Amino acid sequence: MSAVIMFGSFGLLLLLSVPIGIALALSSIATLLYAQDMPLEFLAQGLVTSVDSFPIMAVPFFILAGEIMGKGGLSKRLIKVAESVVGNIAGGFAMTTIITCFFFAAISGSGPATVAAVGGIMIPAMVQIGYSKQFAAGIVAAAGTLGVIVPPSIPMIIYGVASGTAVGDLFIAGILPGLLIALLMLIYVYFYARKKGYSGTGEAFSFMRLLRAVWDAKWALIVPVIILGGIYGGFFTPTEAAVVAVVYGLIAGVLLYKELKLKDLYEVCRNAALMTATIMLIIGAATAFGKIMIIEQMPAKIADGMLSISDNPVILMSLIVILLLFVGMVMDTTAAIIIFTPLLMPVGIELGFDPVHYGIIIILTLVIGFITPPIGVNLFVASEISGLSIMKISKAIVPYIAIMLLALILIILIPEIALLLLGG
Repeated sequence: MSAVIMFGSFGLLLLLSVPIGIALALSSIATLLYAQDMPLEFLAQGLVTSVDSFPIMAVPFFILAGEIMGKGGLSKRLIKVAESVVGNIAGGFAMTTIITCFFFAAISGSGPATVAAVGGIMIPAMVQIGYSKQFAAGIVAAAGTLGVIVPPSIPMIIYGVASGTAVGDLFIAGILPGLLIALLMLIYVYFYARKKGYSGTGEAFSFMRLLRAVWDAKWALIVPVIILGGIYGGFFTPTEAAVVAVVYGLIAGVLLYKELKLKDLYEVCRNAALMTATIMLIIGAATAFGKIMIIEQMPAKIADGMLSISDNPVILMSLIVILLLFVGMVMDTTAAIIIFTPLLMPVGIELGFDPVHYGIIIILTLVIGFITPPIGVNLFVASEISGLSIMKISKAIVPYIAIMLLALILIILIPEIALLLLGG
């Protein structure tokens, strides 16, 4: 009955358009009042203790780093590098967008931040040279998902905390899946652009032009090397890497590129603070929600229930993927990871999945929700930049959803895609 009250009230609040963090808190209160085996103070304690975590501290710093680097001119220079490589190919500007999102993902760790930083430049540029606005907005929203898959990734940090998995291992495991998705998107865009007649820049590839672009973008290109090299080299933890990213972003934006002005810092800090506050509220409420589920023994019961349906790993994994695809459509990814990781982890272990591989599967499945209505945050950011309705962008996004589902199937069937760089 506790489960019915908890999930029933939560679902009802979501239908009433109550913000996800508030809905989680209110459904937790309803469950506590019914069960009466825990005081209401449990929720308040959960809100505080859940964010009192060293790994979680990486979240606000990566958000701030992404904002600083977006304003500091790093994204513009990454675009120039990508354009000098593929700009002359059919669909070159769209391919440039994907490659830039991949690079920026290795800086920001956030899907919406990647869409905002790259889309603000590339959507108008693509429209200006003849791309349809709908196609331009769709490719930016889709490529923005790389911000969650390519390390560093905020959802990977959340999953690592929720599951006890090493965040550094998750970061390494996300590299090849990110490359796979980017490659599949590039292939699709190339053939679609040829069909539609979207030509490149018309400029022949020039090695000297590429070298000039790389030299101009050297301070931006070195960021992933510092962040990921520092983590994997054992020089600092993911949390410390996030702080290093903020400091480096300030140095690059203010002193090296000289595009980040003091007057911009207020807007940068304001945007980062608003996003951080929203995410932290969700983390706190979702963690309390999850702890109540564990106390009420819901994860064990759900795992037993799923395993009683079938002992066929393919059927069970299909059920998990379908469940997470639906959850990703209606729930914030951060909250979904905190809530469903303890629920589904016992099933994954029973099926013999490596915790890191299983985490990549969970994150990638939920990330598809970034580009599916009604909660798809990347769609909202792309809509705000392009001025198009969510419905129009949603139609353009369908092929990319199919691409991500194909990548998900390959990663499930071929664990080495996630585990190869870990020596698995």
